Amino acid sequence: MKRCILITGGAGFIGSHVVRLFVNKYPQYQIINLDKLTYAGNLANLKDIEDRPNYSFVKADIADFDTVYALMKERGVDGVIHLAAESHVDRSIKDPFTFARTNVIGTLSLLQAARLCWEASPAEEGAPRRLFYHISTDEVYGSLQMDSPLFKETNKYDPHSPYSASKASSDHFVRSFHDTYGLPTIVTNCSNNYGPYQFPEKLIPLFINNIRNRKPLPVYGRGLNVRDWLYVEDHARAIDVIFHKGEVGETYNIGGFNEWRNIDLINVLIETVDRLLGRPEGADKDLITFVTDRAGHDLRYAIDSTKLKEQLGWEPSLQFPEGIEKTVKWYLDNQAWLDNVTSGDYQAYYDSMYKGR
Repeated sequence: MKRCILITGGAGFIGSHVVRLFVNKYPQYQIINLDKLTYAGNLANLKDIEDRPNYSFVKADIADFDTVYALMKERGVDGVIHLAAESHVDRSIKDPFTFARTNVIGTLSLLQAARLCWEASPAEEGAPRRLFYHISTDEVYGSLQMDSPLFKETNKYDPHSPYSASKASSDHFVRSFHDTYGLPTIVTNCSNNYGPYQFPEKLIPLFINNIRNRKPLPVYGRGLNVRDWLYVEDHARAIDVIFHKGEVGETYNIGGFNEWRNIDLINVLIETVDRLLGRPEGADKDLITFVTDRAGHDLRYAIDSTKLKEQLGWEPSLQFPEGIEKTVKWYLDNQAWLDNVTSGDYQAYYDSMYKGR
C-alpha cells in the first residue's frame, strides 16, 4: 500500500538506519528524509540509498513551521517518524537554548503541521492509518539506583539535564496533542544506542578512535555509571514494528537488557581494538584518564522492554559481544568516514550544496 512517510533527522546516527530500513523494505513507500544537517547530520551515511526512486532528501529546520507545514501538505505526508533532536548532554549543559529550540519548539512545529494537514484532509476509507511517532530517550526518567528495578513505561519523569528536560517536554507535547486534538501519536523511550555511523562525540566511537590513535580516554568520575546498550539496527527494527503495529496513544520502552558500567565497557573496547589491530592484550589500558564528573550525571539508566516484547513480539536480535565486535570493526574499516566527520569538511560541502535553498 502506497504511503508517504516523513522521517526527521534521517541523516543522523539512528535516523540514517531507520531511513535505510524503510527505503529498502518498503519500495512502495515514499520516504522523505528531512534534516537540518547540523554537525551530527551527514548524508554520507546514506550514500547506498540516495538514488533510490522512493527516497528524497529535504534540508530544513523542524522548528521552521511554515516550511514543515508546506512540505507535509504538498507531499501528502501520512506518517511522521520524528528522530531529529539535539542529543549530547555535555552540549546541552553549555547551550540549553539550542536544545529547547530544536527538541521542544521543533517537535511542536511538527505536531501542529501534522494536525492541520490531517484535519484539513481526512483520510479516505481503507487508507493506511496516520501516525505521528515520536522517538525519545530513557533519560527522561532520571536516574536509577543500582538495586532499583528497570524503567517501565509507568515511571514518572525526573529529568536531570537540559537535554533530558527538553526531551521530557517534547514527550509531553506529543501526548497533549493526542489528548487534546485526537492526533494519532506513539512515543518510545530507548536506551543508549551503538553501532555504525555514530558521531564521534559519543562514548563508543570516540573511544575506538582514541584507542586507535593512542589518545587519552577521559572517563567521568570513576567510570561507575551504568548504561543499557542497544545495537542501532535493533532499534530501527523496533521502530518499524511499532510504526506499523503499535497502539495509538501508547508508550513503548525499547531496551537491550544489556547493562554495563562505563569502565567495564571501556575495558572491552580496549581489548577488542587491541586484538583487531594486533597489539598486545591490554596495551592501551594506560590511556584511561579519570576526569571530574559531569554535572547532574545520572548514576544508572536501564530500560524494561517487556511490554514491547509481549505485545508486539520485538526483542534484541544481536548479543552484545557480536554487536561490539561488528561496531569496532566498522570504525576501524571506515577511517575515511571518521576522519571526514572529525574534520568537519562534510559540513562545508553541504553548506555550499544547499546554500540558498
